[in-house]
Amino acid sequence: MASLSIVIPARNEEAWIGPCLAAAVREARRSGHDVDIVVVNNASTDATAVEAARFPGVRVVEEPIRGLSRARHRGYRESRGDLVVNLDADTRMSRRYLDKAVRAFAGDPCLVCLTGFFLYYDLPAVQKIIAMIFYLFAFWPNVVGQRILRIGAVAQGGNFVVRRTALDRIGGYNTSIEFYGEDTDIATRLSKVGLVRFSLRFPAWTSGRRMRTSGTFRTGYLAVMNIIFVLFYGRPLTRSRGAAKR
Repeated sequence: MASLSIVIPARNEEAWIGPCLAAAVREARRSGHDVDIVVVNNASTDATAVEAARFPGVRVVEEPIRGLSRARHRGYRESRGDLVVNLDADTRMSRRYLDKAVRAFAGDPCLVCLTGFFLYYDLPAVQKIIAMIFYLFAFWPNVVGQRILRIGAVAQGGNFVVRRTALDRIGGYNTSIEFYGEDTDIATRLSKVGLVRFSLRFPAWTSGRRMRTSGTFRTGYLAVMNIIFVLFYGRPLTRSRGAAKR
């Protein structure tokens, strides 16, 4: 039986972490696999840790230094599963999410990372369509960059599963990246040791709150530009979440 660790970084996510964990706990129980769930409280100033601790079987660990990659790395180091599932605090697993991941890795020993797209549960239909168009652009760089140009790969942050042995080989996450580009960076480094698969059959539900705050086109533009910069220049265009908003 496969063992999995669900790692969820959370900074001031008191209002969002409950539904995320409810879905994760439900899928873990339904799957029958050996699953541990780790919430990384990343210097929160609200009741994120208290809310997360309400869920049976959920372990809360502290990462006092801010940064998404730093929190993911702490969760990876604290967890124990053969497969490390990376979610965001406002992400909700789709049905049979864990089963799909286990089957994919069991069926391909070369696979080191499985990722997919987001379905937005709180955006209008027009914004959902625009988001899907951006995902098609993200899908092709993964294919071309990895299989043809051999410069790297693409993953969707908040919806990707990694083989622990591959993470061990590359030294875990790049903690110098605070926000944008962290997913392309980890996918690119993982592509050097195995296959990164971007599957259109591996969705997860999430909130469109960043799109509502920054705008759909600006959010999509920043995501695409950071993919390009990491693939071709080895660094993100924007160094932090705050820089992206200015």
